[in-house]
Amino acid sequence: MTGRFSILLALPVLAVLGQLLPGLSAPAVAQTPAVPATPPLTECDAPGHHTEIAFPLAQTTKAIAAKKLSVLVLGAGSSQLPGAAGAKSAYPGRLQAALAAKLPGVEVTVATDIKPARTAADMVKTMRQSLADSKPSLMIWQTATYDAMQSVDADQFNQALAKGIKIARSVGSDVIFLNPQYSPRTESMIALTSYLESMRWVAMQHEVPLFDRFNLMKAWSDLGTFDLYSATKKVDMAERVHNCLGRLLADLVLESSKAPSSATESGDKPAQ
Repeated sequence: MTGRFSILLALPVLAVLGQLLPGLSAPAVAQTPAVPATPPLTECDAPGHHTEIAFPLAQTTKAIAAKKLSVLVLGAGSSQLPGAAGAKSAYPGRLQAALAAKLPGVEVTVATDIKPARTAADMVKTMRQSLADSKPSLMIWQTATYDAMQSVDADQFNQALAKGIKIARSVGSDVIFLNPQYSPRTESMIALTSYLESMRWVAMQHEVPLFDRFNLMKAWSDLGTFDLYSATKKVDMAERVHNCLGRLLADLVLESSKAPSSATESGDKPAQ
């Protein structure tokens, strides 16, 4: 089963095709209503970019129904922001805030296991303990950057991803992949392409949703939405980027958590 989840939150502004005439004392002449303009694009939009979503999150769906959703973000340094407010401003904190706002009545907690300089295989070694500590319904796994920096063999990387999925599911946790961040500063220094492709291939093979952070951020950079070249020196801009990531990731979680049987509950029969 495949599908697409658009991270677009609004469409481009449409030109107004006509205006209503002001009221007249004589009987009004029937007119074609004006086409209302759509709201302007928000800061988080990336026209033309989509995050493909093909698979539901069964454990997350159950957790939401039970009014208690726990999430573990397993990742590295790009999950963090500096300063006293860094934890709340970074995308895991913004994810928790967005999910709580979108799920009234549901207790939402987002825990983190964030340490720098870890390959996917390194994370797998401690994953079972991390899951035991937080007991999440959903694990968001951010990886691949350090693997690329260390030129980890592609097969070893794929095997680590598959093993991590198996571990998470064995203890009752769904998995979402979150690929590396895009940075024009390091684009020519870190060869990420093969690892991005590996994550997408493993995600499809094991029915895991993928949040395409890399291409989303690249679209922001290309569009001039965010100056990612200088973002590392501007904490306020980094906070805005993380805010968007958290909000869009929350949308992805909710979209993927829709029960696949929802269509059948209205009387429709599932496709044969």
